Amino acid sequence: MVSAPFLDVPPLRSAGGTVRLPGSKSISNRALLLAALCEGTTVLHDVLDADDTHVMVEALRLLGGSIEFDRGTARVTGFGARLAVRKARLFLGNAGTAMRPLTAVLALLAARDGGEFELSGVERMHERPIGDLVDALRALGCGIDYLGADGYPPLRVHAGEGLQARPLSVRGSVSSQFLSALLLALPLVPGGAARAVEVEGELISKPYVRITLELLARFGVRVDDDGFRRFTLDAAATYRSPGTLHVEGDASSASYFIALGALAAQDEPLRIEGVGSDSIQGDVAFVDTARAMGAEIASGAGWLEVRRGRWPLDPVELDCNHIPDAAMTSAVMALFARGRTLLKNIASWRVKETDRIAAMAAELRRLGATVEEGADWIAITPPAQWRAAAIRTYDDHRVAMCFALAAFNPLAGAEPPVAVRILDPKVTAKTFPDYFDVLFSVARADAADVPVIAIDGPTASGKGTLAGRVAEALGYHHLDSGALYRATALVALDGGTAHHDQAALAAIAARLALRFDAGRTWLGARDVSDALRQEEVGALASRIAALAPVRAALHGLQLAFRRAPGLVADGRDMGSVVFPGAALKVFLTASAERRAERRHKQLISKGVASNIHALRLALEARDVRDQSRALSPLVPAADAVLLDNSALSIEASADQVLAWWQQRRRFD
Repeated sequence: MVSAPFLDVPPLRSAGGTVRLPGSKSISNRALLLAALCEGTTVLHDVLDADDTHVMVEALRLLGGSIEFDRGTARVTGFGARLAVRKARLFLGNAGTAMRPLTAVLALLAARDGGEFELSGVERMHERPIGDLVDALRALGCGIDYLGADGYPPLRVHAGEGLQARPLSVRGSVSSQFLSALLLALPLVPGGAARAVEVEGELISKPYVRITLELLARFGVRVDDDGFRRFTLDAAATYRSPGTLHVEGDASSASYFIALGALAAQDEPLRIEGVGSDSIQGDVAFVDTARAMGAEIASGAGWLEVRRGRWPLDPVELDCNHIPDAAMTSAVMALFARGRTLLKNIASWRVKETDRIAAMAAELRRLGATVEEGADWIAITPPAQWRAAAIRTYDDHRVAMCFALAAFNPLAGAEPPVAVRILDPKVTAKTFPDYFDVLFSVARADAADVPVIAIDGPTASGKGTLAGRVAEALGYHHLDSGALYRATALVALDGGTAHHDQAALAAIAARLALRFDAGRTWLGARDVSDALRQEEVGALASRIAALAPVRAALHGLQLAFRRAPGLVADGRDMGSVVFPGAALKVFLTASAERRAERRHKQLISKGVASNIHALRLALEARDVRDQSRALSPLVPAADAVLLDNSALSIEASADQVLAWWQQRRRFD
């Protein structure tokens, strides 16, 4: 997960491979709630593990449910139709799929059995309308008070005047979540007139209501619907656990990869697993939009396979009522079309995580597009000249995810190709925490377009730790080049290879299967993080680093680490030899005394006996050897910036490097 306030996406040029989608947010939160409303235990598989489901899980636990949630599997022991807890304060973030259903469920239970509950969220949630749902619930006798502005959360629900057997109706033109919330709550009401609900006006986003009806049926409640105008529940219907339930992949999230395949899957297809032709989610209809724009798509149960077809893409005029979330992806695809694309019937965009019409219009213009907008429509004409842009994400996960696709601008003829900066990339945690990792696993960039930060310095200067922190902050790959030489030395020592056998050492180097993962270093299946820090390994690494055959064998491996979105490489010649064109070169320095102190503390913390005076002498001797060797001596690159970290913490050093990086990378 990127910790910096931005993520720079370099120009991207192709895509292919396989992605596995996270679980559907809409299905996950509905299924968690329904399982909690059942007696007994329900096991849910492939549940979305993200912010929106986390707030639902915590709310249900506060209400008395027992939920074990681990790696996408939720074991839910429900509290049934009667709450054990009669008073609670629930914080629901910006999750509409938690706020709306829980409001309805708690309002009905409080009116029936007593109780008092407060529901709140982030500032944006308090700007998202809920008045139509509240009006419908109040008509049944539920007690609901606004704690802020009328028509919006936060809310307090309480017993009120008690449930009344009255006809129930709700407007359908603002959000389908209001109707879904009522349908999920009505099985808790005694039989009678209140077990039917009529929709006033046009119902938007009907596919999301279909998800609700499908899940109600899985949990034992059948609903008759009269053309999405009137919904009637059986008077005796009660919730029954299905025992187990598998959650589909998220069809809205699939839209980004469907679009990616339409844009860039030229040499090999992009396969999407987790959602397919058997999906119950309406956003799977985005497949039809992508096909209309030119994509070639095959599908089956639980999978899609996408290739680029017609190019440039064809512009479309699209009624987006049935796919409001996925339609945002169409707006970015429009940047790659041969003319004006019109997306209409999207009034619901204005009451989502942000005003999405305004947000999309502003950021598309930032890239150079011509954009027109109205109350419920947006029209996009592709840029005549692409601009490098910093995309504001408005605390909206879908803005962040769909605009990353703009980095494929080289395919649209952008000259020069431009990078795209995504501000606040962590916002994707709402529904797809590892979105960018998945994107970069299937997207390809030219090496020359991938930015590199080179951090060189003497032994024990902290360059590896610093490079790791900077890489983590930026979401970049990390190359600890010293680990390549130490790994070669470790294998040589384990196998008894002589330090002067250059051919054998080069053969070892050429076969290294080294990777860095979560701060650890792996040689094949072996964790060698600690072994690489042994003094004898370091000493041999210093010797073999001066051997031309070994350096040549490792050079290609070093270059292979340069992958999107970027690379932070540390060593002794990263900026001077391996990556001479690096966008930022840092030469880290620290006194031998300070470096000896750091190494001493490091060894003592691991239970290794150490003499600080001997360490200092060894460091100084190694400095002389590294600086005087004929091949790639330890010297700053001519254009490197010097950073003396003798008196700096690792955090301060990383902040300095990140500040220099922002100064070098300019965006609109």
